[in-house]
Amino acid sequence: MKITEVTATTHRLPVTVPLLDKPIWREIVFVRVKTDQGLEGYGMAGPILRHATKSFIDHELGPSVVGKDPLATERIWNEAYWRFNQRSLSGAIMNGIAALDIALWDLKGKFLKQPVWRLLGGHSATIPAYITFGLLEYDRDQLTQVARSLVKEGHDKLKLVVAINDAMDPAEDAARVRAVREAVGPGIELMMDANQLFTPLAATRLARLVEDCDIAWFEEPLQGNDARSLAELRQRTRIPISAGQNEGHRWRHRELITAGAIDIVQPNVVYVGGYTEALKVAHLAQAFNLPVANGGGWPHHNAHLIAAVPNGWRVEFHIPMWYTGNTFFTDPPQPVRGTCTLTDRPGLGLEPREDALREYQEKY
Repeated sequence: MKITEVTATTHRLPVTVPLLDKPIWREIVFVRVKTDQGLEGYGMAGPILRHATKSFIDHELGPSVVGKDPLATERIWNEAYWRFNQRSLSGAIMNGIAALDIALWDLKGKFLKQPVWRLLGGHSATIPAYITFGLLEYDRDQLTQVARSLVKEGHDKLKLVVAINDAMDPAEDAARVRAVREAVGPGIELMMDANQLFTPLAATRLARLVEDCDIAWFEEPLQGNDARSLAELRQRTRIPISAGQNEGHRWRHRELITAGAIDIVQPNVVYVGGYTEALKVAHLAQAFNLPVANGGGWPHHNAHLIAAVPNGWRVEFHIPMWYTGNTFFTDPPQPVRGTCTLTDRPGLGLEPREDALREYQEKY
C-alpha cells in the first residue's frame, strides 16, 4: 500500500454553547490521506496558524510522503521531523506533522481492522472524562447555573477557565472558583485552567485564595510554561500543577518533567505531533510515575491516547471543541456520567460528515 494524495482544508464553525447569545467560533484543519488500495485516513489540526498549516501540508509535507508506505508511521514521522523541523520548533510545522500522523494511524487501524487505541497500547476502552464548561464569557451566575446542570446530568469532573480581566484580577477568579465549588458541593472534582496567562505573583495569589476549594489541578498557570517558575510555584501551593497541552514535541515535555515543574503531564495529539510523538511523552511520564491528562480539547482524537496507556488519567470534553467534533463526525464517543467508552471500530472510528465539512469550509 502506498500514499497517493494528501490534502488539507480549513473549516470555521459557529458553536452554540449554553446560556450565551452569541456563538463561539472554532476552526480546524481537516486532512485526508488517500492510498492506492482505496483506503483513506483522516486527521486534523487545531485553529492556531491554520492557514499556514494547510499551506505546509498541501505544498511541502504532503508531497514529501506521496509514494510511501502509510503503515510506516515511525519512519514517516522521523523523516518529516528532520526534513522540516531540525530546530525543534512547533507551530505550523508540528501542527501539520500531527494532522498527517493522526491520519496515518487512522489508516493503519482501518488496514489492520483494529481501533487506534488498541494499536497504541490497548489499556482500557473506558476512560475517565471531564467537562470544561467554565468559559470566561460567563458571569458568576451563569457559571454556577451551567455547573449545576452538568452535575445533574451525572458529570462528576468539571474545569473552569481562570485569568479573567486580562489575568489581572486573581480575587475575582477566586470568587468564581468558590462560587462553582459551593454550587456543586464537595463530591465533584474541580479543576482550573489559566492558559499560560498569569505572572508567578498572580498565580501564587490565586492558588492561595482557593487552596481550601479542593482543586484537582491548576493548569498552565504561567506565561510560556516557564519550567523554573512552575517548579517554584509547585513548591508554594498544595494544588497539583499540570501543563503541556500546547507543547510541540517530547523534548519540551522532558524539560517540564525533569525540572519538577508539573504533577500531571498534558500532551495533546493535535499539537504535539500526533500519536507517534504523544505516545513517547506518555511513556516518559510513566517512567516518572506521572499521570497523563488531556488538556487543550479535541476529545475524540485524544481519547485514543488516554485509553492506550496505563497512566492515561483524563480526557477533556471542552464544550466548544467537543461540540465541533460532534458536528464534523458521525456518532463520535460521548462522556457519560464521568467516563467515555471507545468503540472497536477500525481506525479512529470517526466517520466525517461531508455535508458539514462542505458547509463550514473556508473559501479563500
